[in-house]
Amino acid sequence: MKKIIVLLAMLLPLGAFSQEVKIAYVDAATVFNQMPEMDAAEKEWAAVQEKYTNEHKGMQDELNLKYEEYMKVEATLTENLKTKRQQEMQDLNQRIQNFVQLAQEQLQKEQERIYTPIQTKLTNAIKAVGDEQGYSLIVSPQTVLYVGKGAIDATPLVKTKLGIK
Repeated sequence: MKKIIVLLAMLLPLGAFSQEVKIAYVDAATVFNQMPEMDAAEKEWAAVQEKYTNEHKGMQDELNLKYEEYMKVEATLTENLKTKRQQEMQDLNQRIQNFVQLAQEQLQKEQERIYTPIQTKLTNAIKAVGDEQGYSLIVSPQTVLYVGKGAIDATPLVKTKLGIK
C-alpha cells in the first residue's frame, strides 16, 4: 500500500507538466504610461495636487504673517494679549497639521479615483491577450528576476489591444 502511495505521489507531478505551459511577460509599467488616458489623468492629478499645495501654502503664509506681526509688537503687548496671540498661532498651526493629514488622505483617494480606471483597463487588456493567446501565465518584468531567450513578450499584443502604437 505504501509503495502505491509513493508511486502515485511521484507520477502526479508528471501529469501536471504534460500540458503545454505558455508564459509571457508584459512591461505593464511602460504600457500604463503610454496609454492615451494618461495625459488627461496626469493633468487632473497635477491640478488636484496644486489645489492642496496652494491651500497649504496660504495657511502657512497666514501663520508666518501672524508670527512676524507678533514679533514686532511682542514687547508692547500685555500678558493677556500675548497669550491670546500665541494661542491664535497655536490654533492655526494645529489647523495646518490637521489639514496636512486630511489632505494626504484626500490625495490618496483622488489618486485612486484618477488612476484605477486606467489600471483596470490595462488589466483587462492583459487578461484578454492571455485568453486569446492561450497563455498560462503573464508576468511583468518588474517582478521577475530573469527572462530567458524563449520568453514571449506579450507587450506588443497588449498595446495593440489598447490601441497604442
